[in-house]
Amino acid sequence: MTLLLERDDATLEIVDGHVLTIRGEADFDSAGPLAQAGRHWLAEQPPQTEVSFDLTGIQVASSAVLSVLLVWVRSVQHHSLSLQRVSLSLALKRLMDITELAPLLPAVETTCVESESATASIER
Repeated sequence: MTLLLERDDATLEIVDGHVLTIRGEADFDSAGPLAQAGRHWLAEQPPQTEVSFDLTGIQVASSAVLSVLLVWVRSVQHHSLSLQRVSLSLALKRLMDITELAPLLPAVETTCVESESATASIER
């Protein structure tokens, strides 16, 4: 695990060498630093590297979090990376459903974790 950003309200870490992971209250105050730290890490990866995003640690969903996710997706595309999996908390899944943004995620798999033991797929 590599810590990329640590704030009082949110942290950004690399888990298992390739999973950008946000934990905490990612809101409008933390969205810019989270997006930037993730974008810089993605830019350092060699082309065709497989990466994943884990947003299951975010319990309060906001459009700020969706903005971070979209910045990262653009970075994946710009740097010719392969987005393997996007894992969302239930709150973020609901927001994705309302905004109809799920089809914009070019991930091989997008999942929602309702609890620590249950995982359900999102229709894309």
